[in-house]
Amino acid sequence: MTSHRVVAPVIAPGDKPKGPASYFPSIEKTYGQPVQHWLDIAADALDTRTHMETVGLLKEEHGLGHGHANAIVAYVKAKLTA
Repeated sequence: MTSHRVVAPVIAPGDKPKGPASYFPSIEKTYGQPVQHWLDIAADALDTRTHMETVGLLKEEHGLGHGHANAIVAYVKAKLTA
């Protein structure tokens, strides 16, 4: 259960997201899940794991590439510390 909910950004058609969110359309297309799914997994994992341990979890247990996993974790961490 996610103790810290991080909500996916709303990206309007024609908008060009910046930073980690720029990966989100590709992540959804590549892995077939809404980005919120991955944000929830990362937020849960970050309760007990480091940034790189969470990246490793997304890569090893869920098949995400390094760049995509890192973007998810970076986005969640930024929102949790904001």
